[in-house]
Amino acid sequence: MKALIYEGPETLVLREVPDSEPRAGEELIRVLAVGICGSDMHAYLGHDARRPAPLILGHEAAGVIVGGPREGERVTINPLVTCGACDACRAGRENLCAARQIISMPPREGAFAEYVAMPARNLVPVPPDVPLAKAALAEPLAVSWHAVRLAIAARKEGVPEAALVIGGGAIGLAAALALVAQGVADVTLSEPNPARRAYLAERCGLHVVDEARGQFGLVIDAVGYAATRAAASACAAPGGVIAHVGLGEDAGGLDIRRMTLQEITFIGTYTYTAQDFRDTAQAIYDGRLGPLDWIEARGLSDGTTAFADLRAGRVAAPKIVLDPAG
Repeated sequence: MKALIYEGPETLVLREVPDSEPRAGEELIRVLAVGICGSDMHAYLGHDARRPAPLILGHEAAGVIVGGPREGERVTINPLVTCGACDACRAGRENLCAARQIISMPPREGAFAEYVAMPARNLVPVPPDVPLAKAALAEPLAVSWHAVRLAIAARKEGVPEAALVIGGGAIGLAAALALVAQGVADVTLSEPNPARRAYLAERCGLHVVDEARGQFGLVIDAVGYAATRAAASACAAPGGVIAHVGLGEDAGGLDIRRMTLQEITFIGTYTYTAQDFRDTAQAIYDGRLGPLDWIEARGLSDGTTAFADLRAGRVAAPKIVLDPAG
């Protein structure tokens, strides 16, 4: 099969590799849409020790089952593989499973390829009227859906309902959409890139600013750098909640004194539960997350250029989705 192989910092090569082989309890999926994630970009730049070269990246995927009784079924893929038996899994918090694996990280190759094998329980059916490129957005949207759900649950009475999302990439945009879908009407998104800011305002109808200012009951940091954490801790209202999603860098930024004196809650959020993933997929199918027409589609053969364009800031769209058939 064809696959886009990460071979070292800023080096991707499209070449033939052995076909994916499903294990017991797994299905083989022909990948027809796979998004480029921020974590793929971190790996591409050589900043993710969890993703050593050579490796097939990509974990935001949808496609069609090949072979077996479910032959031809259209599915979106929950890439998080968990044991199903530990305390976290039994409590419905599979994202905290100590044995968790995710495709695009050893020992599981990713979905920048023509085929990928996944456990059957990780596959969510896609209705015939939903394009697979939109269904592939279930993964990044679920990350933000989970973060928003936790933040809303942690907000106490008397705290402003207004929300701030820091970062206008796919996760930030998804957080803004999830906030609205989960009942938060007043949402501001901050994004420093003027081209992306204009795109989000004009194409997605969001209230977008160049810099985070003001006080908000909910703050979603979808970037995760010291500077964005500093903005988050400055903009969280007294008694407010910060949900931290971004994995930009490990340390710095938080104003711990202010957070202590103002009883600001900080929640680290990672991926999603299986129920979050299913709920997000259903929200996509029901149209509750908007038209999702902010995708830039390219072929897998253009993957190397796509990563270079993202690296250079030449992409206004929040998400590039690759088609392995192209």
